[in-house]
Amino acid sequence: MPILDGARIAILVAHEFEDIELLYPIMRLSEEGASVVVGTLPLSTPAHFHTRPWFADKPVTGRFGSTVPILVLAEGRRYTHRPIPDLRGDDFDAIIFPGGFSPDYLRTDPTTLDLAAAAYRAGKVVAAICHGPQVLISVDRRRGTDIVRGRRVTGYAATEDDLRNAGGDYEDVPAVRVGNVVTGRCPDDLPEFCQEVVAALASVPVR
Repeated sequence: MPILDGARIAILVAHEFEDIELLYPIMRLSEEGASVVVGTLPLSTPAHFHTRPWFADKPVTGRFGSTVPILVLAEGRRYTHRPIPDLRGDDFDAIIFPGGFSPDYLRTDPTTLDLAAAAYRAGKVVAAICHGPQVLISVDRRRGTDIVRGRRVTGYAATEDDLRNAGGDYEDVPAVRVGNVVTGRCPDDLPEFCQEVVAALASVPVR
């Protein structure tokens, strides 16, 4: 039986996500039997932080052109796609935040912050890689959690000062798991990051 058989995982992204940090976890975690939902903000979300052209019905697009829905993967097999406002924390055993510029959108979205805070408080796995931990910083500040504060964490080198200023104990290592929180450093560290996510989920009862 796959290690994560029955586990339900939400991976949350917005425009300009780091493509491989979405695609690799979908493949790796579904391989272990997990059901993966990719959550995105509504296309009408007005924030627009990058220089590439934007239009109202533009699909959510990664830095290197991958879109959600994912053109090279048949929806319904490895993943399904749902708007973030339709997601409920009770429906998932883990929430994952890839990096890129996507966290700039997600960290200002109240629904995303509520979802992450509720998952953390319920003992669900909360994971973020690269710039993804910036979302966790905002959850701490705006929702009163301690996902980063007082905890060993990692992230992309550019986030080190942010994580330290938020009270985290930054470590320059591929991945860190403390309790139900997993953080990863960069795309090259996706194997170690996903190993820690799998280990965290395997140690948490999955309904």
